[in-house]
Amino acid sequence: MSVPCKSELSLLNQDEREVILNTHHPVVGEMGRDGLEGLRDRLRDLRDRERTLSRHRRRETKGTTDPRGKSFSGTAEHANRLQSVFAAAIKRVKNELRRIRKFEARRELGEAARRALALRRTRQFSRPQTTPTSHDGMRPIPSRRRIKKLPPEKSEGSRRPTSGRRRDETPNADAAIETRPTILPIEAARRTGATACSPFPRL
Repeated sequence: MSVPCKSELSLLNQDEREVILNTHHPVVGEMGRDGLEGLRDRLRDLRDRERTLSRHRRRETKGTTDPRGKSFSGTAEHANRLQSVFAAAIKRVKNELRRIRKFEARRELGEAARRALALRRTRQFSRPQTTPTSHDGMRPIPSRRRIKKLPPEKSEGSRRPTSGRRRDETPNADAAIETRPTILPIEAARRTGATACSPFPRL
């Protein structure tokens, strides 16, 4: 539960009041990020001190520890109230720091979006056409692949006749035609004495 500002100030001394007043608006909204971080550290120290004092007062009440000097005045309830005041101040400072971080993130996101839009617009323009220059132009790059060459006799022997080549175009076609036996007609076979089934004459 929040504590009114007048109730907070009634519990604090002069130095602590100045620290707490800086955590309220409009002062906290005018501070920078570094100032808020320093104020947060200062409030944490004050909160830890009051928490330590509250625990020590409770142990004194139970009789488990010796009492401290007069500089640690007040009861455990008073220390708890001071601790809650400093904790609420820390919460206000952290909320302001969170707001600043979100604002910086949105600003960085907007700047990145504007840069991306500018790059996109520059890419949409057509590039100027290239004109002839005095340079030699592109140069051929020799292939790095290993070149294998076969002797002529091996290369010719390894070739196979294609399926579309005619039979008479082969080198041995003429010799095959000359050695092929001919079948004589019936009348010519009778004159020579050969039979129709045998192409050779009778002896």
